Amino acid sequence: MRVRLITVSERQPDWVNSAFADYAKRLPKHLQPQLVELPLAKRREDVLKAKADEGLRILDACKDAQLIALDERGKALSSRDLAGLLPGWEQSGRDIALVVGGPDGLDASVLQRAALKWSLSALTLPHGMVRVILAEQMYRAWSIQSGHPYHRD
Repeated sequence: MRVRLITVSERQPDWVNSAFADYAKRLPKHLQPQLVELPLAKRREDVLKAKADEGLRILDACKDAQLIALDERGKALSSRDLAGLLPGWEQSGRDIALVVGGPDGLDASVLQRAALKWSLSALTLPHGMVRVILAEQMYRAWSIQSGHPYHRD
C-alpha cells in the first residue's frame, strides 16, 4: 500500500513544503504520502469545464487507488476515527489517494468515485494548510495505532 496526496494547486511556499516533508518523513515508508501536484485548469469563463478537466486528470492520477476526497461537505473525522481507518486501509493492500481539488472544489465525477468524502473542517482552508494538516493527521493516526505518545486525549 502507498499513500498519494493528489492536489490541484499551484506552487506552495517553502514553509508548506518543509512542514509537509517533516510530518511525512516521520511515518513508516508505506504511509509516507507521495505528493502528486496537478496544474490548475484555465478558468476564463467556464468554471464547470475547468473542474471537469481537473476531474479527469485526478481520476487518471488515482487509477486503481481507493479515492478519499477532501470535501467541505464530507464526513468530519476525529484523529481517533482516522486511526481506526488505517488498519483497514493497510490490510486492503490497495493504494490510497487523498484528493484535494482546485479553488472551485472537486468535480462530481471525482466525488462519485470517492470511497470516503472527508471534511477536515467547516472552515475554508488554503491548499498549503491542507497539505500540512493531512500529513500531520496521518502521523497522528499512525501514532495512535502504534501506541506512540505523540497523541494525548
